Amino acid sequence: MKIRAKNILLAAVMACGSIGLGHAQQAPASKAKAAPRTAQGAPAPAASPAAEPAAPAAAAAPPPGWAVRCASASREAPLECAMEQTAVLSKTGQTVVSVNIRVPSDTHTPEILVQLPLGFSLPGGARFQVDDGKAAEMELRTCENRGCYASASIAPDVLAALKAGKQMKVSFQTLNKETINIPLPLTDFATAYDKIK
Repeated sequence: MKIRAKNILLAAVMACGSIGLGHAQQAPASKAKAAPRTAQGAPAPAASPAAEPAAPAAAAAPPPGWAVRCASASREAPLECAMEQTAVLSKTGQTVVSVNIRVPSDTHTPEILVQLPLGFSLPGGARFQVDDGKAAEMELRTCENRGCYASASIAPDVLAALKAGKQMKVSFQTLNKETINIPLPLTDFATAYDKIK
């Protein structure tokens, strides 16, 4: 009789234990129900930690040179083209500087728009320079969560220097007043510019 009572007590303890385990196991399952769903209603696959670093590595190797892109606001609107080059951190794939040059259809004067990282000294401003030429000041326009933007019109002599030059440097100051120079090659600048003018 004692053995049977022990078995009943052991069964009752195991039942209570399994109920407790059941609740513990159900809690994560209810969290899984709250996971984002795809358009078909199935749970979206969770991102694995091993997959996350692969995306910055892919972004760290952009195609070299100046990329040309054209777009239009509508079928009737004129086609607007721009050329762009981006400098990224090789370890993280984070954009450091993005340079966009376009020729607006209304003014036909080339303009440069530069995206700078957040956290630089606004009073220090931003400049661009071709090889060892004179640095051209850019006017700071606005900042958002992706960075700050500076722009300037490109004078004819500066445009000629960009076409014939080897390297363009974009410079700005950190909050510690340290000047940062980001070099961008100009090898195919003239070819890309001919496509957008």
